[in-house]
Amino acid sequence: MTKISIKVGNPLKQKTPCLVLPAYEGRLKQTFSELDSLLAGRLQKVFRSREFTGKAGEMLLLHSSDGGLCERFLLVGLGLKKQTTVSGLRSLASQVANYLSERHIGRCLIDTNTLQHRKGGELEALGAITEGLLLAGYRFDNYREKVTDSLVPLLAAGLLISSSRDKAKAEAAVCMAEAICHGICRARDLVNLPGNHKSPQVLAETAQQIAKDHGLRCRLLPRAELEKQGFGALLGVAQGSVRDPYLIVLEYHGGTKDERPVALVGKGVVFDAGGISLKPSDKMDEMKMDMAGAAAVLGAVQTVAELKLPVNLVVVVPAVENLPSGTAYRPGDILTSLSGKTIEVLNTDAEGRLILADALTWVGQYKPRVVIDLATLTGACIIALGNQASAVLGNHEGLIRELIKAGERCGERLWQLPLWEEYSAQIKGDFGDIKNTGGRAAGTITAAAFLQQFADDYTWAHLDIAGTAWADKSTAGSPKGGTGVGVRVLVEYLKGQC
Repeated sequence: MTKISIKVGNPLKQKTPCLVLPAYEGRLKQTFSELDSLLAGRLQKVFRSREFTGKAGEMLLLHSSDGGLCERFLLVGLGLKKQTTVSGLRSLASQVANYLSERHIGRCLIDTNTLQHRKGGELEALGAITEGLLLAGYRFDNYREKVTDSLVPLLAAGLLISSSRDKAKAEAAVCMAEAICHGICRARDLVNLPGNHKSPQVLAETAQQIAKDHGLRCRLLPRAELEKQGFGALLGVAQGSVRDPYLIVLEYHGGTKDERPVALVGKGVVFDAGGISLKPSDKMDEMKMDMAGAAAVLGAVQTVAELKLPVNLVVVVPAVENLPSGTAYRPGDILTSLSGKTIEVLNTDAEGRLILADALTWVGQYKPRVVIDLATLTGACIIALGNQASAVLGNHEGLIRELIKAGERCGERLWQLPLWEEYSAQIKGDFGDIKNTGGRAAGTITAAAFLQQFADDYTWAHLDIAGTAWADKSTAGSPKGGTGVGVRVLVEYLKGQC
């Protein structure tokens, strides 16, 4: 990853291969007056010809002509100040990193004094810039013999601030962003792993490694223990695969001994062919990402541990593979869940809610003060919200509001869908207590209504990340594949609980 450091001083008196100078649209004269004098008025010609106006994403590289300390100046447009967001700054930083890499410029200094997307948001801006620079270098090349990408990675970037009094806070903001990026990259790597290299056991081994690296407690419940305890819904999904299921548990103790934990539950279907209710072949290859909820909670607990946040946390991942076979569960089967509720299976491709049902029941032994589950649960969520936001539903308006606000602060947008009592009627069973699907209408909501049957004793929220966990196209800082969504919003929420 790019090495990020905090520097203090006048930007035009720093020695650097490239000085990056961001500017808001309409404020060019104020921002660049000193530089224009240094360049003997060349900038005024640039502005008059409208080669650079400060619009979002505009970049103009100028070379120093007098052999000064700064070899190059990169002007970067921020757009209108009132329209600048955390996500915009993050994306722009990734664009800057790519721009410099394409020109084989491996080091730079970024003047961050003008970066402020809102009043008092200087540290948030520093964090966003740091994340953008670091994530620009993310690649998943584990299975490529030759990497054809000829970009020279950005080796080092200094973030320039004006006062040494703010240096400690600025460095803390950078460290926070670095830890978040480590968690996001962990989640992306897990999602991007191909199905033949990603079994429930691989997820379990990843959890063990996180525990070893960060001093956490890890528990693994194998098939025999799941059978003994009565995880009937989870085992029903798993019975079509020769790969053994696991319930993966990580415990982080950063709060006081008597503090009840926050519980994070992540769907861990390592590959989802749909079972007997087989999915269409089109894009089935992407179903290696059906464990993105598990990836998010594992990335989040790694970040929390790295930051040493003062909170108690328990992370639970039900890990299975959903395949068709002679032993696979069938439409029409009735499963007895860990809670004792019976579930009538109408569609074996509605499997995520089944494994989450048992995980949500099991986590009750920790007496959690809050339970949040994340899952690539429904295609209906993509129809409702596209790829721009994750859905959030739950039984506690205060918790939902906190999560939405956390998403707004960190740039991972959540949109609330209703969970009215009337939706539960759609999943009322004919031959069992409940059905595992309520039909096409309100599919995201009825899936949440199903989960609520196993979570209503908690302060609980459900995040459906089906539309945001995978990117079909590359964008700055986010190549095609797993996005690592969920890590930021969970960490931001947990920071607010400290």
